[in-house]
Amino acid sequence: MCSAFAADTPQVILLWPNGAPGSEKDTNAETMRIDPATGNHVFTYVQNPSITAYLPTPDKATGAAVVIAPGGGHREIWIDHEGYNVASWLSEHGVAAFVLKYRLSKATNSVYTVDRDELDDMQRAIRLVRSQASEWNINPHCIGVMGFSAGGELAFLAGMNYDKGATDATDPIQRQSSYPDFQALMYPGNLSRIKVSAKSPPAFLVCGANDRPDISEGLPNVYLEFKKDKVPVELHIYGGVGHGFGVRPSNKGVVAEWPELFDEWLAQNGFFKK
Repeated sequence: MCSAFAADTPQVILLWPNGAPGSEKDTNAETMRIDPATGNHVFTYVQNPSITAYLPTPDKATGAAVVIAPGGGHREIWIDHEGYNVASWLSEHGVAAFVLKYRLSKATNSVYTVDRDELDDMQRAIRLVRSQASEWNINPHCIGVMGFSAGGELAFLAGMNYDKGATDATDPIQRQSSYPDFQALMYPGNLSRIKVSAKSPPAFLVCGANDRPDISEGLPNVYLEFKKDKVPVELHIYGGVGHGFGVRPSNKGVVAEWPELFDEWLAQNGFFKK
């Protein structure tokens, strides 16, 4: 499974090679379109959730890894600027990155839900990465999540709902913990759902000042919740910037530098441990 991996040839790995739980009820075929304005690849009707692995070369590997959930309103997945571009940048800087293509609860006639199926995909991805940590030069205690918009909701739900794994599971992946060691929430949606506690993973929070109020005003309140519970947290709000910036060649000014700040935050919080 692991021997073919290289930094310049991202590989796609199915989370459930024999089919995701509940997917047998899904009669929709996966579709992909290219957005004419941005050139983004946009997926919908995902039946077979997967991760695309961007692994750094051994000489660059920091030991840190992150599962990335792109956004799309739980109806679509905009996988380039909130997925592949981010993962490519991170792997070049020594962070193993895994772009999650997850089932979508709000696609037309969907049989899935956010809290059951989408979250299950995120948890499964964390377990899968942890199960292959030694082969992929990853510290199993430095595996986190990053989510954009709807994917941000999925990321913080993973930080609220996790387990140590089932030691008696026949599937070795299910024996792994689903705990994310950190969470990067990028203009996350449905912030009213987030519950912070002293056990919450450390958080890196980012949004634009011109985003809709529930995000641009809600994320600072979330920051204060992390502070109140003494959870390590960092917040960045970019003036003159709206929703969905991700990593694009067209990003200008300081907002284009957020990946570097995230990289520094990982190092400062001790997640670069080979």
